[in-house]
Amino acid sequence: MPTVSVERAALFAHIGRTFTDEEFDELCFEFGVELDEITSEREEATKSSTVKLNKQQIAALSEEVIYKIDVPANRYDLLCIEGICRSLRVFL
Repeated sequence: MPTVSVERAALFAHIGRTFTDEEFDELCFEFGVELDEITSEREEATKSSTVKLNKQQIAALSEEVIYKIDVPANRYDLLCIEGICRSLRVFL
């Protein structure tokens, strides 16, 4: 399944409401997608074995929460934040 990374704040702004991480995970499950991971740029850089950044570069990375959403392969409309938000608004 393809994985789409979206910033939580932008996602919730497009949907028009906010959720806790658990509520959003449940919403994804009910909708038929999977919330694979909750992370940030800084967290990704620190746990990656291929990215070699110094402490100053890592400190400059964003702490903005990023949701990684697994999308079914037959749902091309969900491969961008606009498509995910539109579909979730209709589902709600």
